[in-house]
Amino acid sequence: MPGYAARRLGFAVLQAMFVLVATFAVTALLPGDAASVVLGEQATDEQVATVRHRLGLDQPILDRFGHWFSGLLTGDLGRSLVTGAPVTEEIARRFAATALLAGVTLLVLVPLALGIGVTCGLREGSRIDRVLTSVTLFLHAIPEFVLGLLLVAGFAVYTGLLPATAAGTEPAARPEVLVLPVIVLVARQLCDVARQLRIGIAEQTRGQVAGHLRLLGLPERTVVLRHLLPAAAAPAVQQLARAVEGLLTGTVIVESLFAFTGLGTGFVEAVQNRDVPQVQGYVLTFAVVVVLGNLVADLVAHRLTPQREPAKW
Repeated sequence: MPGYAARRLGFAVLQAMFVLVATFAVTALLPGDAASVVLGEQATDEQVATVRHRLGLDQPILDRFGHWFSGLLTGDLGRSLVTGAPVTEEIARRFAATALLAGVTLLVLVPLALGIGVTCGLREGSRIDRVLTSVTLFLHAIPEFVLGLLLVAGFAVYTGLLPATAAGTEPAARPEVLVLPVIVLVARQLCDVARQLRIGIAEQTRGQVAGHLRLLGLPERTVVLRHLLPAAAAPAVQQLARAVEGLLTGTVIVESLFAFTGLGTGFVEAVQNRDVPQVQGYVLTFAVVVVLGNLVADLVAHRLTPQREPAKW
């Protein structure tokens, strides 16, 4: 395990370095720049050139990358080209809302996927298996934006049971604003995680180990929770890491739809304003979360996977 962890950590560092270079290169090639956005359409070429020089946008790309990377090593992501505020402060301010939304989503997603996956795996081919599988597939097939609009129409506009947006409110102070966004995010990711767990449980149930344990007289609950579930959990853990990636991309849509002041809406605003330092900061934040999530998932999956002893000759 220590050797595998060290190798996997080294690979994660390489992934992060690649993301750093790719993030800067892609954002540097975005059409337009913040100088034109700040000055507006009526600005003259001389005014645009002056602002570009003041912001350092006329420097060679390698010089700009070196300056950005040296600041990154000290935790400085630069300043917004539009507002002049430090990028780290802007991301930190918005991170709490996104972390709360993603955290509540995971708290709902994990036990729900666990219950559905285990139930369907133990009753493979039964009526409840077909019903639950069909429902999760149906929810997965609905685009997030469409499902969000349907939920807003049903629970906010027509019935008034839940607020339509989180505009002007703190989600932590009004938990009801989280209900509809969490439903949208859970519905999109539930199918993949539950299906992976269902497949693993079904395979373990058909195996010889499960039959042997039942012949020994072990209670069914002990067989499932202590033997079948850990063996089937490794692929599901890795799928859960991919679900976290889906949550990050989903928050861009969901936060925009429900007016959350989180990382998703901040990223959209930064792209619209051609605010390159902010775009780089948001992309880097998303990438680091994805890399760390996959690293943790791989380590947990490796720990859950039975390791075979090398053959002795």
